[in-house]
Amino acid sequence: MSAYEKVSQHSRFHLLPQTNQLKGLMTIIRDKKTKRGDFVFYSDRVIRLLVEEGLNYLPVVEKTVTTPMDVPFKGVAFEGRICGVSIMRAGESMEQGLRDVCTSVRIGKVLIQRDERTAQPKLYYSKLPNDIADRWVLLLDPMLATGGSAIKCVEVLQEAGVKEDRILFINLICAPEGALAMLERFPKLQIISAELDESIDEQKFILPGLGDFGDRYFGTDE
Repeated sequence: MSAYEKVSQHSRFHLLPQTNQLKGLMTIIRDKKTKRGDFVFYSDRVIRLLVEEGLNYLPVVEKTVTTPMDVPFKGVAFEGRICGVSIMRAGESMEQGLRDVCTSVRIGKVLIQRDERTAQPKLYYSKLPNDIADRWVLLLDPMLATGGSAIKCVEVLQEAGVKEDRILFINLICAPEGALAMLERFPKLQIISAELDESIDEQKFILPGLGDFGDRYFGTDE
């Protein structure tokens, strides 16, 4: 079974509903001719859909409220608190989408880059909420290629006391190789993604992909 088949059938890998709306949005942001303003606008729409979907995997408890008609209504409320952690710098593009859905949410940041000597991901900076061990964490990064940086970031979260089953990795596009590496390395972590691509090339770029997300979003591409 290929990596693609393993990921697509995995119980902890969750794709957004593949609606015509989502396919249309993803087509726009994948198009190399799309201008930055449109790229940001339509990426933000997908990011919000992802955050909304991620919240579906948080635990809830029963809660009864009284409506304006003085009638009790049995509903639910989220159990526990959340925070976001963005993998700098592309992950920072997803912070506003999280804030739009979760008011006053706390957001931590982690900077991980590849060490040129060892070719391994290296932690350069980490700033997390003091009580992150008591929260559910939405880990934000739009692109997942090999999974090296994301795996290192999860290890950083674990060192800060975050339980593995309280981490939801949210991204727009992932390669099967990276998704499978994360799912096998962390048997309780869940991934929520907009689309699963075919593979990565020899330079570790996702195919068909959309190029460098951070450069296109922040306007630093050529």
